[in-house]
Amino acid sequence: MYLHRHILTRASVHRRHFSQAAAALLHPPEPEQLTYLEGLPRPNPKHDETILAIPRKESGSNISAKERKAGRVPGIVFEQEDGQHGGNKRLISVRRDQIRKLVTHLGRSFFLSRLFQLHVLSDFDSDEIIENVRVLPHQIHLQAGTDAPLNVTFLRAPSDALLRVDVPLVYRGDDVSPGLKKGASLNTIRRTVKYLCPADIIPPYIDVDLSEMDVGQKLVMGDLIVHPALKLLHSKDEPVCKIMGQRVSEQQPPKKSK
Repeated sequence: MYLHRHILTRASVHRRHFSQAAAALLHPPEPEQLTYLEGLPRPNPKHDETILAIPRKESGSNISAKERKAGRVPGIVFEQEDGQHGGNKRLISVRRDQIRKLVTHLGRSFFLSRLFQLHVLSDFDSDEIIENVRVLPHQIHLQAGTDAPLNVTFLRAPSDALLRVDVPLVYRGDDVSPGLKKGASLNTIRRTVKYLCPADIIPPYIDVDLSEMDVGQKLVMGDLIVHPALKLLHSKDEPVCKIMGQRVSEQQPPKKSK
């Protein structure tokens, strides 16, 4: 009788464990949503804008030339789930005046590190939305001399996406830097740094604090303060900037006493 109860008890435990495992498969836990941390840069909502696009059936240099002549910029939207390889490609065209305004207003590097809502319409004069998706501009080619956009690539940016982003650096504190106040110069080695970023916390830029830097000191990539969920795609010892003093040959010789 005792053995029978023991077998039943073990069977009940196994069924309970199986039920819990099955429930976990059927109803997996929601992934933890990441948020921007206090004190770190976050996108300014005043720059939020919906980019409008229409489908494009064909690609090629002749098609692209016709699109540009019509005031449009050929583009592509695709996935980049592992931060590198693309898929689920959609050919689109966007309005040249809208893209040019955004790039001019934000700056090229900042445009490429900011999320936008993209509405793919059946036609620019239509309200029918074929696709409504959050995207990150990934590449943009500008015409030399005029900076007119020639083509643009977007990545779909759902919350579970990991995206490779060249995040721009913003240098601050140069007015109080001890080294710069002594007449030294700032050697800016990097303007952007590449990270693998969860889509929900892509930083619009990274602050680089020069306020305590003296002559001969440098900052390396490991010194940059970012969200811990961001993965640096460079060596942490790679230099970002350095306070450079005058070379001996450039220094003024001391005056001789009479």
